Amino acid sequence: MLKFLKRAAPKTKRATAGLTAVAVAAAAFIGPWEGLRTTAYPDALARNIPTVCYGETRGVQLGDVYTKAECDAMLAKAVQEFHDGLSKCIPSLPTLPEGVQVAFTSWSYNVGVGAACGSTLARKANAGDLAGACNELPRWSRAGGVIIRGLVNRRGAERELCLGAL
Repeated sequence: MLKFLKRAAPKTKRATAGLTAVAVAAAAFIGPWEGLRTTAYPDALARNIPTVCYGETRGVQLGDVYTKAECDAMLAKAVQEFHDGLSKCIPSLPTLPEGVQVAFTSWSYNVGVGAACGSTLARKANAGDLAGACNELPRWSRAGGVIIRGLVNRRGAERELCLGAL
């Protein structure tokens, strides 16, 4: 597996209490892709929605400020919520290999559970075509209709992790 899974051990017990190992691994994977910004800003790639920490938009107002520890805890909690949300439309998700779960959770954190659940990727995963589902990830490399190099790279890493876990 990729190196990040070896680094996914929790830094503090308090920040990861109640989280699954997959959520901890997914947070370790997602953090570097999202980047850390402790002061809320308008995200130009997301219609200028106020965003903070590791891409968090829920309840964020411009000017909000958080510590790194608060951002880490917010990401860990959000990742668990996105994994749980995705599990509602891909019921087998919790039983899939960890790399597949991390890749799909990272993707859903980035695109939203609603979009993820209505996707061909979810349909293929539910049909048992996990390789086909993994190969759907690169199709999600656009923001505002434009291909974004960072999303191409992220989806490539998610696909590699996903296929490597099969």
